[in-house]
Amino acid sequence: MLETTIAEIGPPDPMAMTAARDLQARLTKPAGSLGALEELSVRLAGLAGACPPPLPEPAAVAIFAGDHGVHAQRVTPWPQEVTAQMIGNFLAGGAVVNAFARQAGASVTVVDVGVAAPLPFPPADAAPTTASTDALSAEALSTEAPSDDAVPAPTGTSLAPPRLLDANVRRGTRDMTVTAALTRDEARAAVETGIRVAGELIDAGAGVLLTGDMGIANTTPAAALVAAFTGVDPEAATGRGTGVDDETYRHKVDVVRTALDRHRPDPADPLGVLAAVGGLEHAALAGLILGAAARRVPVLLDGVIAVSAALAAAALAPDAVGAMVAGHRSVEPGATVALRHLGLDPLVDLGLRLGEGTGALLALPVVVGAVRVLHEVATFDAAGVSEK
Repeated sequence: MLETTIAEIGPPDPMAMTAARDLQARLTKPAGSLGALEELSVRLAGLAGACPPPLPEPAAVAIFAGDHGVHAQRVTPWPQEVTAQMIGNFLAGGAVVNAFARQAGASVTVVDVGVAAPLPFPPADAAPTTASTDALSAEALSTEAPSDDAVPAPTGTSLAPPRLLDANVRRGTRDMTVTAALTRDEARAAVETGIRVAGELIDAGAGVLLTGDMGIANTTPAAALVAAFTGVDPEAATGRGTGVDDETYRHKVDVVRTALDRHRPDPADPLGVLAAVGGLEHAALAGLILGAAARRVPVLLDGVIAVSAALAAAALAPDAVGAMVAGHRSVEPGATVALRHLGLDPLVDLGLRLGEGTGALLALPVVVGAVRVLHEVATFDAAGVSEK
């Protein structure tokens, strides 16, 4: 599946991009007055191979959740069981991502790709998948959280409750400072889970995918991935995550450095990098990006977890960058390093570091607006407006 998906990812369509630039120049506004939105609309036209491109809606957030063996190195004060507890919160509709998703009219799908603890709301009808390439069933995708625990959607909306997919590859990664976090087969299984989720969401009608994540200690493997793929020093890629103190931060940098020194991951072998120092949610997010790029559907990236995964996706398929839109600039330093490496400019910069998909959701109206301009704004000729 992975190789087939990569083979389907192609470069942007230059004719569609030229048409979008020409259309932007004829719209009733000064040339360049919409700034970065104009180039974004051109990029999305190139991705779709059409001008104007389809409106990026409806939106679907995929939150991939996993735990991390490196948690044993005390890189965060938060207990590991919070990962499973927050999944319960997502399913009940009580997290920040839920509030923002309701505002944006986006669906929320939570995917257990590597949670260590039993989940509070396991899928009632879906048998657990294994580390093989078992397909995700439509029945599993339709699993919903118990209705008596759900936060109701605002009046007038028809959003379905958040739903849970059981696609657990293994119960958390191994400690990357001791051994490889994953085997190559486990890393591949997680990537292919992300590809399948992308396909299922797009087949269900999604016009844009948004990356979400949950996993206590997951900024530590994210920093390792950023350093491995970009070549920066671990200190430049490592941030404070949930807000650790100075001593814990220095220790966290040492942990990332130790893991990289132990494994010497080769960026020319992206699956090997994911196996050595990645997380299951990072690998699955890379797969989600690849799956969307193969279908020429945009992916709105969230914070440092998403952009570290995007580095892996780009290493596997360089043209996948054409499907990526950077939602925001996380305060985690590795996010800026990764975005620079990918050549992506974030749409908003609000000092966020929550994850879950929250920054991507806040940027979603900007993306929709960029495309809507091409659909709805009149040209000078059509409106009878004189040009300069």
